[in-house]
Amino acid sequence: METGEIPAELRYTKSHEWVRLDGRVATIGITDHAQSQLTDIVFVDLPAVGKAVAAGAGALVLESVKTVADVYAPAAGKIVEVNGALKAHPELVNREPYGAGWLVKVELAAPLDPSTLLSADAYRAHVASGA
Repeated sequence: METGEIPAELRYTKSHEWVRLDGRVATIGITDHAQSQLTDIVFVDLPAVGKAVAAGAGALVLESVKTVADVYAPAAGKIVEVNGALKAHPELVNREPYGAGWLVKVELAAPLDPSTLLSADAYRAHVASGA
């Protein structure tokens, strides 16, 4: 199975989100593999800044020409920033999933242990297993 690009400096979830930790703030997006499975993303339903999110709960919704998909929060916290560019240009999630296509930033309620997330190699193995 094709895994796509998997940057080594990021951490990953089994539900195909990527996480970039910067202190207590986690930037979250979907992986290259996830965006390729969803196909053309046509709408991003961004949450309100200040919204509380629970670990493992849906943080926002992506709509593609093929399906509607939840994006899950890797940890509890509150939304402190959303990628407003996605309102007019949802295709950025497809074109630059690790760059301009980031989704939200979450201020974590507690420090997140990076070892609770998958490394790039572990995520690559997860995708290759067909999960």
